[in-house]
Amino acid sequence: MNIPSWKRNLYVCWFGSFVIVAGMNLSIPFLPVYIEQLGHFSVAEIEIWSGLAFGAAYLVSAIVSPIWGRMADRYGRKPLLLRSSLGMAITTALTGLVSNVYQLMGMRLLTGAISGYYSAAVTLVASQTPKEHAGWALGTFSTSIVSGTLLGPIVGGYLAEILGLRNVFFITGAMMFVGFIFTALFVKEEFMAVAKNNVSSTDLWGLIPDPAAIRALFICTLSLTTATLTIEPIITVYVTQLNQSDSYLTLYSGAVVSASGLANVMSASYLGKVSDRIGPEKVLLGGLIASTILLIPQAFVQNIWQLIGLRFLAGIAIAALLPSINSLIRRSVPTSVTARIFAYNQSYFMIGNIMGPLLGGIVAARLGIPYVFYASSLLLMLTALWIRLRLAPSHETSTGK
Repeated sequence: MNIPSWKRNLYVCWFGSFVIVAGMNLSIPFLPVYIEQLGHFSVAEIEIWSGLAFGAAYLVSAIVSPIWGRMADRYGRKPLLLRSSLGMAITTALTGLVSNVYQLMGMRLLTGAISGYYSAAVTLVASQTPKEHAGWALGTFSTSIVSGTLLGPIVGGYLAEILGLRNVFFITGAMMFVGFIFTALFVKEEFMAVAKNNVSSTDLWGLIPDPAAIRALFICTLSLTTATLTIEPIITVYVTQLNQSDSYLTLYSGAVVSASGLANVMSASYLGKVSDRIGPEKVLLGGLIASTILLIPQAFVQNIWQLIGLRFLAGIAIAALLPSINSLIRRSVPTSVTARIFAYNQSYFMIGNIMGPLLGGIVAARLGIPYVFYASSLLLMLTALWIRLRLAPSHETSTGK
């Protein structure tokens, strides 16, 4: 049976994005150990270098993402997919050859600069999927990020134990190269450049019917990414408090983190279908409200299983958010600048990856762990109000056309 080209593109881009995201997260469990092997550092210095090395790739990616988005609008999405997957395969493998921490930082910075697979992939999927299947396709595609983020640290820690730290980077580079091969062979793009693709950044917003609504979606991406990642720096401490011992600490911490991701993967495609039926605006607002409500009781749980259950339910609500944002962007932006707008949105996503753990750590240190959940809930509540006010006029206008 022949698979439609848009669906084949979806599956290949899903695999490529999964490999890229998993690869970027693969070194998280052992990065401090790797840095320790690169020189003589104190514990404080290792912590500082680990934070810098982790955040460097995300920060640079946020900065250069709009540049790659502009090139994708001018030359097509597939060339950018090939550039990113091949480039990251090379830089990731080279990371396994570094001999000092400065070289490691250089590789992390270069990796961030070369990245851009996801924004080009989501643009390709969004632009070539029939409108009636857009919600399902974008919901399915969003699970690539969650799956990669979830499995990357687990697989990376396991491989580091049995094969050694440096070999993990070689294996990851090889996996990214496989993603490059699959993209080259199986992604088919119908792309035709138009004169508007050369529009300057200054004039870009003049092509968009409601630029305020698009900027509101960018802020939504930033806030929801920040809010959902605040728990990362405090999860082990919180699990220890609930468990009242160090027994199975790693296992329970992994279960708490995985619960949200598992629920996301299980429900994202279905919620995408719901979005196709009732509209992404309603799904986005519903997800924001549900997430706001489900965060509060996590501050009052009495045992680990209650926390796992609430994290699972929150994961279902969160699964509706990014695909709905992507659907709204696709609907509201001209095809000639779609990649650039998705790239801007990706920049906000990357910044949220940095701000979330940072905010969680600061709030927990100053006020206590329960306030991390209060702060995240407040942030999502304000985002829901912001989106309701900003999208209502846009929705009325689009439906009246």
